[in-house]
Amino acid sequence: LTGAQDGSVRMFEWTRPQQLVCFQQAGNARVTRMYFNAQGNKCGVADGEGFLSIWQVNQTTSNPKPYLSWQCHSKTTSDFAFITSSSLVATSGQSNDNRNVCLWDTLVSSSNSLIHAFTCHDHGATVLQYAPKHQLLISGGRKGYICVFDIRQRQILFTFQAHESAVKALALDPSEDYFVTGSAE
Repeated sequence: LTGAQDGSVRMFEWTRPQQLVCFQQAGNARVTRMYFNAQGNKCGVADGEGFLSIWQVNQTTSNPKPYLSWQCHSKTTSDFAFITSSSLVATSGQSNDNRNVCLWDTLVSSSNSLIHAFTCHDHGATVLQYAPKHQLLISGGRKGYICVFDIRQRQILFTFQAHESAVKALALDPSEDYFVTGSAE
């Protein structure tokens, strides 16, 4: 799956030189993050205008439409994570009201899909990592802060400054004992 500054999103197969599907043509907002869900049957694309779009992967048309597309943040959606069976999605980004980490339910109408919004990360959240074993979300922000959220209780557990500049990467070890942060510095 490839995404570009021009907003195009294409899917390729290792053994074929041509694309299999063009999910999104050039001329859209820049792609900020893309993932497949754990089952591999859906892919999501976040963009620089605050949108998250999700497609079924097993499309037979060359230019399919997303089955879901919402504006999750008013400025940008920088990262997202599929939670559980992909019906729950967490997003990080930047919103005018500082609700920069959000939980969404893909199975309800778009007007009711926002389950919870966390007010955190002044100037926006840049990265997000889901820890399924512990049911935690970890986010990094533009000012170097890390927030850890309990998604069952929908509350922030910890906040601390890990870096002097924006957190650009988060990684979680498979046993969920540790996480690592990387920054712009």
